[in-house]
Amino acid sequence: MSDKTNPGNFFEDFRMGQEIRHATPRTVTDGDVALYTGLYGVRFALNSSVDFARRVGLPRAPLDDILAFHMVFGKTVPDISLNAVANLGYAQGRFLAPVYAGDTLSTVSTVIGLRQNKDGKTGVVYVRSVGSNQLKETVLDYCRWVMVRKRDEAAPAPDGVVPELADAVAAEDLMVPANLDLRHYDTTLAGSPHFWDDYAEGEKIDHVDGMTIEEAEHMIATRLYQNTAKVHFDALMQKESRFGRRLIYGGHIISLARSLSFNGLANAFKVVAINGGRHVSPTFAGHTIYAWSEVLAKMELPGRPDVGALRLRTIATKDQPCAGFPFKGADGNYDPSVVLDFDYTVLMPRRT
Repeated sequence: MSDKTNPGNFFEDFRMGQEIRHATPRTVTDGDVALYTGLYGVRFALNSSVDFARRVGLPRAPLDDILAFHMVFGKTVPDISLNAVANLGYAQGRFLAPVYAGDTLSTVSTVIGLRQNKDGKTGVVYVRSVGSNQLKETVLDYCRWVMVRKRDEAAPAPDGVVPELADAVAAEDLMVPANLDLRHYDTTLAGSPHFWDDYAEGEKIDHVDGMTIEEAEHMIATRLYQNTAKVHFDALMQKESRFGRRLIYGGHIISLARSLSFNGLANAFKVVAINGGRHVSPTFAGHTIYAWSEVLAKMELPGRPDVGALRLRTIATKDQPCAGFPFKGADGNYDPSVVLDFDYTVLMPRRT
């Protein structure tokens, strides 16, 4: 048989410091935005309305930040996680230049850590991925780590290197879009009267609503991002896995949780950082996702009386409404219904 096809990288193919320029730059369109809205029902006004965006100083409505994340992330999959068992976590994510329909996104990744697992069958690959637009402006810079299969279990293990990653992105490193001016921010049109000032550290918000995952919607979403990971696409292969079926892409859960968070955080109009995150347990078609959030910190931004930042922890569960629900047991382990533990930072208007 011809050897022209690409089987993807296995754990032993990676090396420290390796730089990977990912194929297929992607020009995002208004169609991508409309499809994303149809998949998740996102309602944040800044991303939904050109007129609303112009009122606050932007030229037009930017992409939802999590959609931009998926587009950048999707470029990396054929090279980083095509042979993945699971994506394990995120850190040090910064959203920088806003993304608009018509922008072309490309991604470059650098291997920053490698660690073989004790079973000798898999290893963890740590990468830093940087997404840029056609002007060479960075739109997203983040780290993630993923468990990848070995092609040959007898292949020697590399020296283990686990990178030191910050617990959170500092307030001074958060990027506020150029020309953003929230003096004319309309809370009625945005869907909530609650400003940054109205939230308290330690406050917990049950987002109340649930959304059931459909197989077709998940497959459309994963194709939209050009995420080719076999665990999401190949049902025949997955019959031989320990789950016996296709896994739902973890980013799909992030989008669902972000969409559900509108009920209680409608004025959290922009995601500016991914501080950390874990896909705690797998999800499958038919599961209903719920979410609640905790305010971990409130941050003032230098020279910005009109906007503040909230560091949030959003917990998503499957088939378990969140009201009064303890997501960890007395032993410190997650409840089996928890699927996502996501730590991120958003911008929110202040009372001026």
